[in-house]
Amino acid sequence: MLHTIPVDALGPQGEAMAKAVETCVHCGFCLASCPTYRVLGEEMDSPRGRIFLMKEALEGRIETSDTLPFIDRCLGCMACVTACPSGVEYGHLLTPFRARAEAARRRPLLDQTVRTLIQETLPYPQRFRLAVQSGRLGRWMRPLLPAPLGAMLDLLPERLPEAPPLPEVYPAQGKRRARVALLAGCVQQVLAPQINWAALRVLARNGVETVIPRGQGCCGSLSLHIGEAAQAQALARRNVKVFPTDVDAILTTAAGCGSGMHEYGLLFAGEPDADLAAAFGNLVRDVSVFLDELGVVTPPPLPEPMTAAYHDACHLAHAQRVTAPPRRLLSQIVHLRLVEIPEGELCCGSAGTYNLEQPELARAIGERKARNILSTGAEAVITGNIGCIAQIKTHLESLGRPLPLWHTVQVLDWAYRGQPLGSEDSV
Repeated sequence: MLHTIPVDALGPQGEAMAKAVETCVHCGFCLASCPTYRVLGEEMDSPRGRIFLMKEALEGRIETSDTLPFIDRCLGCMACVTACPSGVEYGHLLTPFRARAEAARRRPLLDQTVRTLIQETLPYPQRFRLAVQSGRLGRWMRPLLPAPLGAMLDLLPERLPEAPPLPEVYPAQGKRRARVALLAGCVQQVLAPQINWAALRVLARNGVETVIPRGQGCCGSLSLHIGEAAQAQALARRNVKVFPTDVDAILTTAAGCGSGMHEYGLLFAGEPDADLAAAFGNLVRDVSVFLDELGVVTPPPLPEPMTAAYHDACHLAHAQRVTAPPRRLLSQIVHLRLVEIPEGELCCGSAGTYNLEQPELARAIGERKARNILSTGAEAVITGNIGCIAQIKTHLESLGRPLPLWHTVQVLDWAYRGQPLGSEDSV
């Protein structure tokens, strides 16, 4: 696709944006993998359609505002990247474009209210916990609220689990094989703190010492993926400053966090601390990848046979190209049978904050995912991202067919401890 994109005028990210545009040959292989195209059937709601729109806006042929309804409806799931035979790095275009558009945008009051709630609560665990508790008290107002605010209430859990604070260091059991640092995360600390505790126990069981740096915070991924680049940079800088670099890896237990941290090189392009941020991002590994590369102690068999569906979180499978490691880890557990989900490459509709900002589309996409999961006959669902867990849980329950949802490390943890899957976590 020929272009006359003013690369120099776009700053340090311009070259990557232009390359993504010119690599696209408009072949259409991305269409079947795009959840919004599958639901809406509109060319401009497909990856190649959005690339064309962004190209036209960058070249000054159309106004950026004309592209926004279609760009806003993009999940950023990167399934198109996996499907693309030409190797288009769609995220290298979408993420900077959203940041540029957001900086010049004037949103309607309701949209801005939702955006402010997201920015000022989700990245901060204590604020988010308070917001969840307040939201649960206000559920009686659900019929009176606009769709985006109502969607926030729909996703709230019935209760919040309690867990002690994470230690600064969690020692390895036996001979130390590795030393890592763990990103505690933000939303996950509130909704499912047991995931990080399970990760610490599994890592320790496999000879890994884990450091949990004090002073860390949100990695900035949520802000990055909604176009709030300045907030993303501020949050990222905080972590780059406090995390040690003399470790074998920086681990995440949330696919969305890992994906965003791998984008630090693009986020900080042209900044004085670009090399430092990129080096930090290069240290980041999903916990399943690290354990798979390290080689784990074989877990004992489960007390009872279990059939579980493995859901590929988009920001793990597509953004980070990680699909085999979690399956290899889980396949070592005797009596655990994994089944694949039809249309498994399609997003569940969580996509960071998508289910809050695009509730109607997210609902349609989430219900499709839930029906596909139920068709497998699985007794539980295993995945690697807290957003997916919350989204899928909501839509399974809305169909009247709730299933337990677990993170990969939780399943490994229960197996190592000889407990039935779904046992109450002891932290």
